[in-house]
Amino acid sequence: MVSSPLSPADDYPIHQTAEVIRHTAISDRNFYDRYYNMMHDSTGELMVIIGLGQYPNLSVQDAFVLVRQGTMHRIVRASRTLGNDRMDTTVGPFKLEVLEGLQRVRYVLEPNEYGVSFDLTFNGAGPAFLENRHYIRQMERVLFDTQRFAQTGFWEGHLIVDDKRTEITGPKWRGTRDRSWGVRPVGEPEPAGILADGPLLMSMWNYDPIQFDDYSIVCICSERPDGSRDLENATRIWHDPEREPEHLGRSEHAHEFISGTRRLARSVLSFPHAPGGPLTITATPLIESHIAIGTGYSPEPDWKHGMYQGELVVQGVELDTETDADRFYGIVDAAARFETNTGDVGYGLHEYMFLGPFPKYNLTGILDGAP
Repeated sequence: MVSSPLSPADDYPIHQTAEVIRHTAISDRNFYDRYYNMMHDSTGELMVIIGLGQYPNLSVQDAFVLVRQGTMHRIVRASRTLGNDRMDTTVGPFKLEVLEGLQRVRYVLEPNEYGVSFDLTFNGAGPAFLENRHYIRQMERVLFDTQRFAQTGFWEGHLIVDDKRTEITGPKWRGTRDRSWGVRPVGEPEPAGILADGPLLMSMWNYDPIQFDDYSIVCICSERPDGSRDLENATRIWHDPEREPEHLGRSEHAHEFISGTRRLARSVLSFPHAPGGPLTITATPLIESHIAIGTGYSPEPDWKHGMYQGELVVQGVELDTETDADRFYGIVDAAARFETNTGDVGYGLHEYMFLGPFPKYNLTGILDGAP
């Protein structure tokens, strides 16, 4: 067969540059295009995170699922060479299918030797929301230049763990998804050089896409120890597509830590300049997952997003959050209950990370626990 740079995607009117679709507009090794999805049961008993990403300039595509239930932290992950067809969103037993753009996406994990499989479809509760662009230049190099949209919604289908089947149906099965693309560090680590002794890029990361009955709120805050921010956003998105989103103004935060850790017991997010008067939202985590452990997010050295693993590799990881407690640190994704000062109750993702010192909360060192 004659090798060609063309792929089936080139037959669609979606070109952005004078290149074939498989060639990105920039040659930065860190270009990525990925899906992230969270599902939970609104009670704190079960949480599932699914991700799939492409890294065209590294010729890698990978996927994972993380199931958190009780003390179980179970992962199935797969990686393959990308090939010439970026429309092929399969990775071994994983498959992703966009059923209706910006509304319905299907995720499948075929039965495999690691005991987790599913057929799940996400249905948006309201419009997808395009977030602010995230841009960070470290010295002269662009380290982050990413675009992302968020959406809350409901899930349907089934999940099988160790031959136990759970039907996913009804309003309690909620969740969030985000689609992001652009440039951020991926793949095998690059030599640090002069940056080895450079300052941390951020100290606090907090991301909250929240679903209420009639609206969703997306709040982002990436803050340095001195209070400056390289990314922030606070917007109410009405589920009625005829209503315009409302910007809530600058967000403020008051986090309560579990003593001796950097895990949160409770958070209060406030928006003093929200339309209609000050708004506060109290977030209470129901169940949490450390997504840096085994899924491809740092700091795991042997399996990072975009890291070349071979033609096709499928693996399983199983840990216990109690007996393996020393393994769990870094970024946390919690399914949480949110209540406003006006009495609205919602559910969503409470994602956070505290890296390095943060004087407001008496955090010192890189990962030292709170008092």
